[in-house]
Amino acid sequence: MTKRPSARTLTVIESRQLTPSMRRVTLGGPGLAGFPPDQTGGYVKLYLGIAASGKPTVRTYTIRNQRPDAIELDFALHGGSAAGPATRWALAARPGDTIEVGGPGAAKPLPGGHDFYLVAGDMTALPAIGANLERLKDDARGLVAIEVQVEADRVALASPPGMTICWLVNPEPGKRPELLADALRAADLPSGRIAGWAAAEFGAMRSLRALLRDELKLPNGSLYVSSYWKHGLIEDEHKLAKREDSDRQAA
Repeated sequence: MTKRPSARTLTVIESRQLTPSMRRVTLGGPGLAGFPPDQTGGYVKLYLGIAASGKPTVRTYTIRNQRPDAIELDFALHGGSAAGPATRWALAARPGDTIEVGGPGAAKPLPGGHDFYLVAGDMTALPAIGANLERLKDDARGLVAIEVQVEADRVALASPPGMTICWLVNPEPGKRPELLADALRAADLPSGRIAGWAAAEFGAMRSLRALLRDELKLPNGSLYVSSYWKHGLIEDEHKLAKREDSDRQAA
């Protein structure tokens, strides 16, 4: 069994607003020494204190960019009652603040050797989608559907010219679970091998899974589907919902 890397203390170098609903926090400092290179698209665990239950409050975030002296994490800001401890920490973070960080964990990239890619996600998946698109070969073709909260949340993404990016505005994240799947369903699919990659709110994930796995019959080696959060639930409750859903799928 591979030993999980010990948590390290990282320092906030910069915290800035990217769009109305996305904030970027740059972490570095002496604690980054020995951090593996080339981890863009992988993930880290943020330790955000101790909950009322006495358990650590831990949240998982994609490494959007990595440079020799820092890693950059992007936080989707849902706001209101949906704002969790990671959102509140990111909004309050200032240069010089420190945080315990575990990882990194491996990325979930788009598989190579496919003729067309169907990619979908909401703002929580935008960092992973951006990292994955950057790694595609120049001749890759496909459709990318991204759900944002307002028009101004669109960001420039480096991707092959054959990848069409469709931005979908939903000011109430988690309340239109069919939005992303319907966008992908409209794609004019070519013959050949098709790959699917989707990460979003739990209800949206189920709609995307029904399309990619059940309707299109994409095999496991060509498919990645995950929920990053669930509307109305805190992280621990979402984990339980994911586990129950996984058990049902395996039954």
